[in-house]
Amino acid sequence: MEAQAQGLLETESLQGRDEDAVASADFSSMLSEEEKEELKAELVQLEDEITTLRQVLSAKERHLVEIKQKLGMNLMNELKQNFSRSWHDMQTTTAYKKTHETLSHAGQKATAAFSNVGTAISKKFGDMRSHSIGYSIRHSISMPAMRRK
Repeated sequence: MEAQAQGLLETESLQGRDEDAVASADFSSMLSEEEKEELKAELVQLEDEITTLRQVLSAKERHLVEIKQKLGMNLMNELKQNFSRSWHDMQTTTAYKKTHETLSHAGQKATAAFSNVGTAISKKFGDMRSHSIGYSIRHSISMPAMRRK
């Protein structure tokens, strides 16, 4: 008997199989008709309150949309503002500043390198063209001379 009394006084939380047993138990047989009626009334009242709260929330959301429209705020404007704010916040970080500075410096070096390569290629083409023109003139002069021989 003492073991049964101890089991009723345990303060530990329910374990897995205990939870399943409680979930599948039918407590309605343990309740009086008066208690059942009170619980049913409370259930109806809670469902009515939830419905009312949903209606109030819906009305407040519509009012919010109306106010935003009057202020000229729409989803696209909000997205733009959020993006602008986020972009500004990101640009003010130390990591962004260091990265920007490094990439800017690298870009300047790359531009200078491409410029040097472009100059070298242009010079090489110029040399080839002047050499080609000289060869072409010499070739046209020497060809008639070779034919006479």
